[in-house]
Amino acid sequence: MLPKRLHAADLAYYLLLPLVLAFSLYPFAYAIASSFKQGSALFSSDFWPKVWSAANYVAVFAEQPFGQNLLNSVLVAGGVVLLSLTVSLLAAYALGRVQFRGRGVLMMTILGVSMFPQVAILSGLFELISWLGLYDSLWALVLSDLIFTLPFTVWVLVTFMRELPRELEEAALMDGAGVLTVIFRIFLPLLWPAVAATSLLAFIAAWNEFLFALTFTLSGEQRTVPVAIALISGASSYELPWGNIMAASVIVTVPLIVLVLIFQRQIVSGLTAGAVKG
Repeated sequence: MLPKRLHAADLAYYLLLPLVLAFSLYPFAYAIASSFKQGSALFSSDFWPKVWSAANYVAVFAEQPFGQNLLNSVLVAGGVVLLSLTVSLLAAYALGRVQFRGRGVLMMTILGVSMFPQVAILSGLFELISWLGLYDSLWALVLSDLIFTLPFTVWVLVTFMRELPRELEEAALMDGAGVLTVIFRIFLPLLWPAVAATSLLAFIAAWNEFLFALTFTLSGEQRTVPVAIALISGASSYELPWGNIMAASVIVTVPLIVLVLIFQRQIVSGLTAGAVKG
C-alpha cells in the first residue's frame, strides 16, 4: 500500500504543478504582453501582441522621473533592510541568549506593534515625521517602514539565535571576544540562511509599501515606484495609459524576481529551518 500512496502523491503533484504555475505566472505574463502593445491592441483578444513595441517603456522614463523613483525605492528598501538587520541581530541576541525579567512581555510587545494596521497609526506617525522635519524625504519612509519590518526580523532571528550552540559563545568569551564580535563574527555566518530570508522579505515589504510612501512624500523626485505607478495618468483624468502602467509594473517586478532567484537556496533553507525549530 505504501508504494501506491507515494505513486498517487507523485501523480497528484505533477497534475497540480502546471495549474499552480499557470495561476501564479499568468498575471505577470499578461503584464509583459500588455506592456509591448500599443493603442487598440491593448483591448484586443490576442494575448501576445502582433506587433511588439517598446514605446511604453520609453514613455515611462520620458514622461516622469521614473529612474529617480526606482533609485528612491532601492535606497529606502536597502536602508530598511540594513537598519532592520543591525537592530534585529542585537535585539535577537539579547532576547534569545540573555536571561532577564520581562523578556516574554517585551517579545509580545514587539509582536503586538506589527498587529496594528497602517491606517491606525498614520496620523500619529505623520505628526512624528513632521516634528522631526523629515516630511518629503526618504528618511521618513525608512523610519515608517521599520515599524513593520523590525518586529518580523526580530522574531525570526530570535528563533534562530536560541538554537545556536552555547559552547561557541562561551569559548569566544573565554578567548576575550566581546559581545559584538560574538554576534557579527561568530553568530552571523551561522545565521546566514535566516538573515537572507528575512532580508529579502523585508526588502519586498519596503519595496511594495504604498500608504506611507503616498502620505509622507510630496514631490515627484522623492516618490517611490508604487506611488509613481499609481499616479501615472493619461491625456485626460478619465484615461489611463494601461501600456505605461504595465511596463512600469514589469520594471518594478523584475528586480524582485532576480533577487529571489539569486537567494532561493538560502530562502528555502532559512524558512525550512525556522519551521522545524520554531
